[in-house]
Amino acid sequence: MPLTLRFLGTAASRPTVERNVSAIALVREGETMLFDCGEGTQRQMMRYGISLILGDIFFTHFHADHVLGVIGLMRTMQMQARTEPLSVWGPKGLSRFLQQASVFTGERLGYPITITEVEPGAPIARQGYSILPFAAAHRGATAVGYALIEDVRLGRFHPELARARGVPEGPLWGDLHRGRTVTLPDGQTVDPADFVGPNRPGRRIVITGDTRPCETTVEAARDADLLVHEATFAEEEAPRALETGHSTAREAATVAQQAGVRRLILTHVSARYSRDTSELEREASAVFPGTIVARDGMEIEIAYSD
Repeated sequence: MPLTLRFLGTAASRPTVERNVSAIALVREGETMLFDCGEGTQRQMMRYGISLILGDIFFTHFHADHVLGVIGLMRTMQMQARTEPLSVWGPKGLSRFLQQASVFTGERLGYPITITEVEPGAPIARQGYSILPFAAAHRGATAVGYALIEDVRLGRFHPELARARGVPEGPLWGDLHRGRTVTLPDGQTVDPADFVGPNRPGRRIVITGDTRPCETTVEAARDADLLVHEATFAEEEAPRALETGHSTAREAATVAQQAGVRRLILTHVSARYSRDTSELEREASAVFPGTIVARDGMEIEIAYSD
């Protein structure tokens, strides 16, 4: 089942020539979710092939560089005669923000919008996965991150073992794979444990939004396949990161190391590193080897770990 991330905006605070402001599209089996929606996000979606018929927008917090693009996006959806419902999620204050934003759309929207203010630790259940909001630590804002957590998968079915036991190919194989004891035509009963391996974990993707390094991120990202963590500054600007509620690249890498994640991608890059992120990469990789700094348009596919 394909699961990809497309980075639509990777700049902190303001756009640069190389980078737009914050937005990430997550596409799972054709279902598109948008995490944050900075100014110009709809153009980035068009540029990088992300459908405007998305079902969900998740806000991490309501600072301008993460939200201003939703006004234009909602307006464009209206102009395209959208009728499909849109679900919008975010921390406390979401309803007030969208009421203010709706003033600028110019007319009543022709599609239904469901607004939900999330609570950290309260999962949003979906078919085959859930979205878990967790508390972030961003100065001056009520902020959350999000973890997409897939359900546990069935263990691998071993057809060669089933054939050796005389189990005919067809519905009985499916029953065994789903953990059901079956009876063969000769009256013999067979146990699914003989043909199916242990259950396997689904994938876990964590997107922090703006945050200081914090234990809630470590716990949400425990053994995750991918952690997307903000890294606004290099270590030389550590006091500035602390003052503004952001993280350095080294601090983000330390979170990834503590959580035991498989991969780390850094985003929300200050304009001073917009063209050259080598300093961020070097500092982070010293702690967590193989760290990648995101760029606009970058697509990452997340494979199963087994």
